[in-house]
Amino acid sequence: MKKLLLVFTIITAFMACKTNTEKKKKKEDIKDEISESDVWKKADKIIADITVPQFQDQLFDITEYGAVADGTTNNSEAFKKAIAACNEAGGGKVIVPEGKYLTGPIHLKSNVNLHLNEGAEVLFSKDANDYLPAVHTSYEGVELMNYSPLIYAFEQENIAVTGKGTFNGQADNDNWWPWSGAERYGHKEGEAHQKQDHNLPALRRMNEENTPVSERKFGKGHQLRPTFFQPFGCENVLVKDVTFTNAPFWVMHPIKSNNVTVDGVTVNSHGPNNDGCDPEYAKNVHIKNCLFNTGDDCIAIKSGRNNDGRRVAIPSENIVVEDCNMKDGHGGVVMGSEISAGVRNVFVRNCTMDSPNLDRAIRIKTNTLRGGFVDGVYVKNIEVGQVKEAMLKVNLHYGIYDNQEGEFFPNISNIYLEDINVENAGKYGILIIGREGSKISNINLKNITIKGAETTTKITDADPVNYENVTINGSKME
Repeated sequence: MKKLLLVFTIITAFMACKTNTEKKKKKEDIKDEISESDVWKKADKIIADITVPQFQDQLFDITEYGAVADGTTNNSEAFKKAIAACNEAGGGKVIVPEGKYLTGPIHLKSNVNLHLNEGAEVLFSKDANDYLPAVHTSYEGVELMNYSPLIYAFEQENIAVTGKGTFNGQADNDNWWPWSGAERYGHKEGEAHQKQDHNLPALRRMNEENTPVSERKFGKGHQLRPTFFQPFGCENVLVKDVTFTNAPFWVMHPIKSNNVTVDGVTVNSHGPNNDGCDPEYAKNVHIKNCLFNTGDDCIAIKSGRNNDGRRVAIPSENIVVEDCNMKDGHGGVVMGSEISAGVRNVFVRNCTMDSPNLDRAIRIKTNTLRGGFVDGVYVKNIEVGQVKEAMLKVNLHYGIYDNQEGEFFPNISNIYLEDINVENAGKYGILIIGREGSKISNINLKNITIKGAETTTKITDADPVNYENVTINGSKME
């Protein structure tokens, strides 16, 4: 009887332990589900908290201020007068009717929505002198005084460019692009270009020496191309439905700006450094329903280059990208390389990325001159048709200029990718190039199928990747 009682006690204790273990596991599973859900709730909250600018119901037609739609008359004054009148009246829409309108740079003011009617095309002047005097702007993560961006707003609130029309920068192998110094973009031997000492090398030295921005004087006599659309230090920015083409340099560059919405925009521009959208020192950014077909990164999230990034010290954060289509480009959604102030809380969902000329889907690039950090990148529901190099690439040795070695070691952590299908990954499924002294940790891949990779993975100087239900070329990753 005592033996039976002992056996019963052992069985009871075992069952109780098993039940408690199952309950604990169930609680952990629920916790995991809740935490995953909370991540995307956070993305939804970021979107809900973004202020999208609203405008008074007042119309200011540029033709009433002297604009002529013949494609040759310079309409700079008409745009300037219409924008000033709209701003002074408390805001509204500046209307660009159907037709071709040549102009110099357009400077937006608070409470102004520059609206392009369907069939309207704004052609930007090919005369570099029209973009002077120099304004406070930025070039590859370094602030300076340079040619005005084609569309520019400095420390304004509630601004927009909207409508079904097209902004044509008219950059090509005869205009702006040759300054890149690349023969394929029209540069001819003996002509001035950005790599000459008085251009980028001079700006790099000013960055290293912490020269005041007001003394970093470029523009006339220099060959640093202007960005296309740059809201600098602005609050509540909307870009909706318009098309950008033939950009001199970066296309959309919201810098030091808060509450930015980019919705339904088409970027079709294949020149040098023709990134589609580059939020920099930017907070609360929503990019949705866009088509990116670019000569460089489709979306590149940045936060300053080297000393400039460390001086400004504003991370880019709370950025949501969804329902976008990425075609040609160096990367679909990219962090870096100008990333010295760091990036956090990036959410990417429901996008397609597919082109024989798209190099990577998700990319992080920096080095020990840049330093910086990436903390919290969440990617979900991505369809990748074809890329050249990798579905995911993390590179802490990034460099296309001279020496890129310094004393600022990057920190990359908390990267989550799930529910991704890749039909043709190119060279690698996963490519992670870390370095001693830096940290690449907590990279998590879940429910991912990658096909067509020449090499499944290449991972150096990084913590092991956490795999859950991941196959590359039919092999389950452990």
